[in-house]
Amino acid sequence: MAVVHLTKDNFNQTIEGNDTVVIDFWAEWCGPCRAFKPVFEKAAAKHPEITFASCNTEEEPELAAAFRIRSIPTLMVFREKVLLYAEPGALPEETFEELLTKVKEVDMAAVHEELAKREGAAAASS
Repeated sequence: MAVVHLTKDNFNQTIEGNDTVVIDFWAEWCGPCRAFKPVFEKAAAKHPEITFASCNTEEEPELAAAFRIRSIPTLMVFREKVLLYAEPGALPEETFEELLTKVKEVDMAAVHEELAKREGAAAASS
């Protein structure tokens, strides 16, 4: 699958319309970003069941600001609209594959249950 060019205009559609979304926040001038790009693109080709999205922070400063991107590259992983991972730094191919495997193994029913409990507790205390 091709990597989606992520913008503020297609962000919600991308997150809501796909089960798992991996986002690479990057910039053209960033050496580590350019070094990670082939790893990201190879993973996208290897995992067609996952949506891979690329967000150029220079072209999309509002989206980068919304996620408080301070260091690039930054990877974020959403599954079922829940942010599971958000860390700066380019990952080696093996580590990136391990992350993708772990994301697939997450018990999302348990995650949604925990989020519902937290939301209920927060609503009860306010």
